[in-house]
Amino acid sequence: MESVNSTLPTSPKKHPFRKILILTTLIILVGFFIYYFICGMTYSEGTRSGILTKVSRKGFVFKTFEGELNIGGINQGDGTIMPNTVFKFSVYDSKTYHKLDSLQGKKLVVSYKQVIKNFFWQGESDYFVHDVRGMN
Repeated sequence: MESVNSTLPTSPKKHPFRKILILTTLIILVGFFIYYFICGMTYSEGTRSGILTKVSRKGFVFKTFEGELNIGGINQGDGTIMPNTVFKFSVYDSKTYHKLDSLQGKKLVVSYKQVIKNFFWQGESDYFVHDVRGMN
């Protein structure tokens, strides 16, 4: 008498490693897209005015445009002045960078967007200047 089990086809062996690899890859991809979405979100927008003290192109591999705006001290009313405050920012495009470079040392107003977190290739600061205008 033949055994019933010997006539049934054997099922292929399950590969748990393949399932773990696919699940891990999906988790990494979802995590990356969430991080990318968060990095692209604007936290705040506004303007700052002051004297442009520095604008430069920096970086070893990823060249970014960076700048500093001296927004001045604050008079306390009793004759004391708080120290100068410096607004550090990054610039997305070369057109805005060249405009800033031509206004170096002058009083100007910059429009910026602050992101929650920036990618390392975008710049050193979370503040990104996108428009510049000189003041009289």
